[in-house]
Amino acid sequence: MSKYLGIDTSNYTTSVCLFDDETNEVLQKRRLLPVSKGELGLRQSDAVFHHTQQLPILFEELFKEASCALSDIKAVGASFTPRKAQGSYMPCFTVGSGVARILSASLNIPLFDFSHQQGHIASALFSTDQMHLFDKTFLAFHVSGGTTDALLVNKEKATLGELLSVELVGTTLDLNAGQLVDRVGLMLGCDFPCGRQLETLALLHNEPIKAKPTIKGSDCCLSGVENICKKAYDTKNDKAYTAALCLKYIEESLYEMTKNIIEKYGDMPIVFAGGVMSNSIIRNNLTQRLSCTFCEPQYSTDNACGIAVLTSILDK
Repeated sequence: MSKYLGIDTSNYTTSVCLFDDETNEVLQKRRLLPVSKGELGLRQSDAVFHHTQQLPILFEELFKEASCALSDIKAVGASFTPRKAQGSYMPCFTVGSGVARILSASLNIPLFDFSHQQGHIASALFSTDQMHLFDKTFLAFHVSGGTTDALLVNKEKATLGELLSVELVGTTLDLNAGQLVDRVGLMLGCDFPCGRQLETLALLHNEPIKAKPTIKGSDCCLSGVENICKKAYDTKNDKAYTAALCLKYIEESLYEMTKNIIEKYGDMPIVFAGGVMSNSIIRNNLTQRLSCTFCEPQYSTDNACGIAVLTSILDK
């Protein structure tokens, strides 16, 4: 029995996962952090508080359902930072990483330190049966409320003790795609997080929409889209059109970023991950326009699956 435990306490989700590398089975428990109606998010102090309340509950649920005990865990991994970059830090990740350190010390098992972003990339590859890409160079997009990043992933450049090197080659210069979705969603009366409700509204619009994104090299700018959507809603009073317009701008921004990056670095596999990439409209349109892979929707939002999978690989 080879069981590996992953923990991820991101800004809006508490998540724990057990991965069996013999059967490739995943058992995961996760819970969104509570956000008051009309609010755009949480203060970090509130996020930390909610994680400390939710993490014990999820552990109880996980091991009640699991066919193993804590003593059967071979290694534990956690998200310690948002990104693998100098100065990348959010207090909410200290909850999960702290529990992982306690388990490692008390059970005398290895502890592995990952970034939240690395977990998303691993979840995307695992959920689409693309784990072989770990041995290749590929382009990974992580698109969420906290990031809109294009990442060049290269195993050969990884430092000792790391599985993969992640180099930022494109990003948003202002607003993240997930922030844009939530701001436009709240304007249209959706509840935070607004992704699913905004998608439902957008699916009601059936006419073609044109959008001209603001692109600077391999980077994008999204803050102006909020004003464009507000003006459109004030003019048309059409929630479906406004929602579809917002998503179209995100789609076009990602498409133009991808084209420019491929032109610069050459053809390579392309993987999209992160909560915004669970959107069926963006997913379907980009799949028709690019040769790319999307993380399965159930693994697109914040989760500990990728952390558990990475832990199993590094423990070899």
